[in-house]
Amino acid sequence: MSVICIVNQKGGVGKTTTAAALADGLSERGKRVLLVDWDPQASLTISLGLNPETLKQTIYNVLAATVSNGTGPSIADITLKTPNSNIDLAPANVELSQAQLDLVNVPQREQVLKKMLQPVRQSYDFVLVDCLPSLGLLTINALTAADKVLIPLQADFLAMKGLAFLLSTIIRVKDRINPGLEILGILFTMTNPRTLHCKEVIDVTRRAFNSRIRIFDTCIPTSVRFKEAPAAGQSILTYAPDSEGANAYRSLTEEVLNEKS
Repeated sequence: MSVICIVNQKGGVGKTTTAAALADGLSERGKRVLLVDWDPQASLTISLGLNPETLKQTIYNVLAATVSNGTGPSIADITLKTPNSNIDLAPANVELSQAQLDLVNVPQREQVLKKMLQPVRQSYDFVLVDCLPSLGLLTINALTAADKVLIPLQADFLAMKGLAFLLSTIIRVKDRINPGLEILGILFTMTNPRTLHCKEVIDVTRRAFNSRIRIFDTCIPTSVRFKEAPAAGQSILTYAPDSEGANAYRSLTEEVLNEKS
């Protein structure tokens, strides 16, 4: 099995959209997937049709129990079934924002999520961790728990400028904490190939990184469907299964599976 964390410190680049759509794409290929909402904003939980405020137990309760070494729920206890029988969700809510403080004085604080996931690793083919737009302790935990990193990147000059800082963080985690960590690839999102700016950003990034870091051939197009799908509590693959965006994520799924094999 493989733990993939979906990371970018910039918000609004399609992390949650990618997590939900890739899970559905993998499910279509018969894979069992655990989605982990690792963001206090709970965007993934909301996008799958749940109200975070009504949840009695979330990923934060598992973290709190793990940090205190006390009794409390395991990740299996808080995991929810989704309408897709191949996909489970470990939900979040705003309580997860407390985790940054909880982790500060914990020994091996970077290893907490890894410890939380250990009991369920063999129950799934893939665990997809949707990270918050930050490079704080929660994201460091995700990078420590992960086998691979998927980086959604908006095809925009300013978004590209922050990529070097993110890559340096990933390299530090690999060198100091998680030597097996690999970058699965950079995924361009919100692309409009008709604009010169979009083409230039993609070309510059490919020239700068393609010899060292995989750039997925798939580019995710801009579409209003991506905004409509979460409101319906669905991923793009179930909300608009024949759309250009859905087919793009199916293409990404094939690239991810081919890489794994």
